[in-house]
Amino acid sequence: MPIPAQNNSKIKGLTDAEVQASRTKYGRNVLSSKKNNTFLLAIKNILKEPMIILLLVASSIYFISGEIGDGIFLASAIILVAIISLHQDSRSRNAIEKLKIFSQPHCKVIRNDITEELKSEDLVVGDHLILEEGTFITADGYIIHSNDFSVNESILTGEAFSVFKDKTKKDNTVYSGTYVTSGLAIVKITNIGNETKLGKIGKSLESISEEKTPLETQISAFVKKMVFAGTIIFLIVWVINYYQSYNLLDSLLKALTLAMSILPEEIPVAFTTFMALGAWRLMKLGIVVKQLKTVETLGSATVICTDKTGTITENKMSLAEIYVHSSGKIKNLKDGNLTNDEENLITLSMWASEPIPFDPMEIALHQAYSDMNRIDERSNYKIIHEYPLSGNPPMMTHVFQNKNGKTVIASKGAPEAFFEISNLSQLEKEQFENIVQKFSYEGYRVLGVAEYIFEGQDFPQKQQDFKFDFKGLIAFYDPPKKNISEVIESFYKAGISVKIITGDNNETTTSIAKQIGFKGYEKCISGGELMKLNDSELEECVMQTNIFTRMFPEAKLKIINALKSKNQVVAMTGDGVNDGPALKAAHIGIAMGKKGTEIAKQAASLILLEDDLSKMVDAIAMGRRIYKNLKKAIQYIISIHIPIILTVFIPLALGWVYPNIFSPIHIIFLELIMGPTCSIIFENEPMEVNTMSQKPRPLSTTFFSFRELTTSIIQGLTITLGTLFTYQYAIQNNYAETLTRTMVFTVLIAANIFLTLVNRSFYYTILTTIKYKNNLVLLIISITVTIVSLLLFVKPLTGFFEFEQLNFNQILLCIGIGFASVIWFELVKIFKIRTN
Repeated sequence: MPIPAQNNSKIKGLTDAEVQASRTKYGRNVLSSKKNNTFLLAIKNILKEPMIILLLVASSIYFISGEIGDGIFLASAIILVAIISLHQDSRSRNAIEKLKIFSQPHCKVIRNDITEELKSEDLVVGDHLILEEGTFITADGYIIHSNDFSVNESILTGEAFSVFKDKTKKDNTVYSGTYVTSGLAIVKITNIGNETKLGKIGKSLESISEEKTPLETQISAFVKKMVFAGTIIFLIVWVINYYQSYNLLDSLLKALTLAMSILPEEIPVAFTTFMALGAWRLMKLGIVVKQLKTVETLGSATVICTDKTGTITENKMSLAEIYVHSSGKIKNLKDGNLTNDEENLITLSMWASEPIPFDPMEIALHQAYSDMNRIDERSNYKIIHEYPLSGNPPMMTHVFQNKNGKTVIASKGAPEAFFEISNLSQLEKEQFENIVQKFSYEGYRVLGVAEYIFEGQDFPQKQQDFKFDFKGLIAFYDPPKKNISEVIESFYKAGISVKIITGDNNETTTSIAKQIGFKGYEKCISGGELMKLNDSELEECVMQTNIFTRMFPEAKLKIINALKSKNQVVAMTGDGVNDGPALKAAHIGIAMGKKGTEIAKQAASLILLEDDLSKMVDAIAMGRRIYKNLKKAIQYIISIHIPIILTVFIPLALGWVYPNIFSPIHIIFLELIMGPTCSIIFENEPMEVNTMSQKPRPLSTTFFSFRELTTSIIQGLTITLGTLFTYQYAIQNNYAETLTRTMVFTVLIAANIFLTLVNRSFYYTILTTIKYKNNLVLLIISITVTIVSLLLFVKPLTGFFEFEQLNFNQILLCIGIGFASVIWFELVKIFKIRTN
C-alpha cells in the first residue's frame, strides 16, 4: 500500500507508465540462473529409493517367472508410490517456494510523488530508492540525496569497515548485496538483476547448502541402520530359501518380501513433509520461517530475549511532555497553548532530527512541529554539516543554513550526554537528573535538546567540542501493546522465561515492565555494568536477571552466548543493524516484518510479519505440535513395521505349515496404507491441550528416547502376538493357506486402524482424542476399510491376492484380535493420568 511520502527533496519519481516501460526494456530485478528440472530431479531421487529398487526387482522376477498379473500389480504399485512421493515432494517444494517469496527483501521507492513499499524484484531502472539504516540494497544506483549515509560493502570488497558516501564524493554509487549501516539516502537505480555488480560476479546465496539438524541426523542414522539390518537379513533368508529349494528366483522373491517389510521408507518422507508443511502453516499465521530447521527448534525454546520498543510497546512515539530550561516548567502537550519558549524547544529538536525522518521519535518531532500552525521553515533551510549519532552516552548534531546565511546548530541525545559539555551548574544538573528520573518513572523516553550559536564554517571535529546551551528535555510516550500482558503470561505458562534487552534506561524500562506484569522488573543491569563481569559472574547474572538496559551490540551478544553456555535454547527478537550479531547467534533469531531492517531480517531465521510478539506464542505452539506429531508418526511406523517383519520372518524361520504367508504384493499393499496414515493423518493432528503447559524439551534430547522406543516396540510385539495367534488358530482349525493368510492380513489391517486411533496421544485416552478435530482420520480409515472390503468380497481381487472370503464370525474375530492387541495401551494412559 502506498503511503504519503515525507519528501523534502521534491522528487516525484517514476509514473506507472514509466515503470512499465522500464520493466519491459530491462526486465525484473532478479538474479536469473540455470534452473534444474525439479520434476526430473524428483523422479531421479525416487528411483534411488531402496523400496522402489526392491519393487522393480520383485516385479521383474514376476515377469520372468511368467506371473504376469503379479508383475503388473507391482509395476502399478511402483507408479502409485512414485505419484504419492511426487505429490509429497511437490507440497514440500511449493511450501518452501512460498516461504522464499515472503522472505524476499522489501524496499521503499518514490513513485507518482508518494512513497511505496514493494518487493525488491519489482524495482526498475530509473526508480528512486529510499535507503535507510539497516536496508539491504538490492540494485545498483547513484546517490542524489543523503544524510550521514554509510554502507558496508564487505560482500564485494572483503573490507569490514563501513564506507561513508554522498553525491559530492567521487564514489557516489551503491551496489546490490551491500547494506546501509547509518543514515539515509535517495538513490536513482541504474542496474538491476544480472546487470548489477553482484550479478556479474555471479555470487548467489542459493549456492550455500545447509547442514543437517540434530533431529535430521538422528532420523537419517536410524533409517540407515534399518536398511543395513534389512540387507543382512535379506541375504540370510535368500541363502536359506535357496538351500532348501535350489530355486534362485523363488528364493530371491521370498527374501525380497522380508526386505520390503523391514525398510521404514515412510520416516524420511514424514520428516520432510512435517517440516515443510509446518513452515507453510506458520506462514499462514503471519510467521515466515527462513530455514526449515527453525521449525524443529521452536518447541525447545527456553528463553525469549525481547526488545522493548516496538515489541513490548506500540512503537508509536508521541511527544508527551517537555521541560523548558528557561521557564523551569513541565508542559503536557495535551494541554495545548504553547508558549514561545516551548515552541522554540520543539523547533530546535526538529532541526536536530534528520530532514527526511525515519526514526519514530524524529517522525513525532516533525509532526509536532507541523502541528504548531506556524510558518514552515523546513524548505528554506538545507543541511550543511552533520555529526552522526555517537559518543557514550550518544548524541547527534545537525547544522542547517538558509539562503540568507542564518545558521541553526541543533543537537539532541541522551540527557546525560550534555551535562559535561553545556552551560549547566552542578545544581542545574541535579535538577535535570530529577526531572529525567520523573519522566522515566512514568515510562517516557527522554532526550535532551541543546543549541550552539556559531559563526563561520570551521566546525570542530567532534560535536562534543561545541559548548552547548542546554535548552530542555523532551519526553516521548510509547504505550505497551494491548495484548502484551497476556503474551508474557503465555510464555510463563509454557515454562519459557522472558528477558527484556533494550537500549533504553533503567527507569523507563522498569516502568513499562511493571505495567505489563513482567516478572523480575525489580532487578536490572546496564550494558556497561554487564561488560565488567567475568565469565562465571556473567553466566550467573543472565540467569538471575530479566531486564538489561542501555544495551549495545557487544553486550547483547554476550548475553546470548552466556545463556547458550547455560544450556538455554534462546529466541531473540531484533529490528536494527546492531541486532544482527545477536540474531545470528541465537538459536531462533526473530526479526520484525514491519519495523525490522532488512539486515535484521537477513540475519534472523524467522520473521514476524505483523511485529506481534503473540505470534511467537503461536510459533512455539506450532513447533511443539509439529515435533509431537512427527514423534507420533514415527512411533506408529516402528510399531506397525514390527508385526509385518515378524509375521513374515517367524513362520519362515521356524518352518511353520505356511512359511510364506505374505508375498511382495501383500507387503506393498500394507505400505500403501501406512504411508498416508503417518504422513497425512498425523501431520494434520491438532495440538494437544496440555502442550503449552509443559516445560520445553531440552535441545539435546534424543528423538528416540529409551522409554518411547520401548513403548513402540511393545506395541509392535503385542500386535505380532495377535497376528501369530490368528495364524495358529487357523492352523488348529485346519484352515487352508488362503484363509489363514486372509485372517492374518485382516488382523493386521484392524490393528493398524486401532493403532492410528490409540497413538493420536500417548497421554490422553481415545475418549478425549476422538473429539480432536481432524477430518482426515475418518477419511483415511474409511478409504482403508472400503479397499479391504473390496479385496475380501470382490472375487477377482480376492483371487488375485490369494485371499478367501471370510464369514461374519471370522471377520468379528479378526477385528477383535486386532482391537485387543492395541487397546491395552489405553489402560496404561489411564494409569498415567491417575498417578500424575
